[in-house]
Amino acid sequence: MKITLITVGKIKEKYWNMAIEEYSKRLSRYCRLEIVQVADEKTPEDAGALLEEQIKEKEGQRILDKLPENAYVIALAIEGRMYNSVELSKKMEDIALKGDSHIVFIIGGSLGLTPAVLKRADFLLSFSRMTFPHQMMRVILLEQIYRSFRISNNEPYHK
Repeated sequence: MKITLITVGKIKEKYWNMAIEEYSKRLSRYCRLEIVQVADEKTPEDAGALLEEQIKEKEGQRILDKLPENAYVIALAIEGRMYNSVELSKKMEDIALKGDSHIVFIIGGSLGLTPAVLKRADFLLSFSRMTFPHQMMRVILLEQIYRSFRISNNEPYHK
């Protein structure tokens, strides 16, 4: 199976990069992992609604440009469905059983995802109704994907 993360923005902090590298290494036992970073747009402090929408559109188009044709797309969105770890593992198993060998997870920028990106997604997943920094969300998502593979393979994991 191939797992791709499409994310907005770069990770600058060393500690986040170290965590991402660690989970990437752990995941190499279970899948081919690819992390695709698209450029984020600088949002001025005093940006109005119109400028924010324009910024979201630019970032959204960059995401859509990177989406492979035949992948199952899961967008992280507050309005998505909340799963526990076992349910996410089962969801990933079901996707694979239906013949999709490539899952793409999308993490938007600070302003969220455009309707076009949400519409293109096959599934909307929410980790919480709270908002998290995209750097942290990347690590949380990788940990949950790793945990999903451990659960699917009946391997021990921390509860």
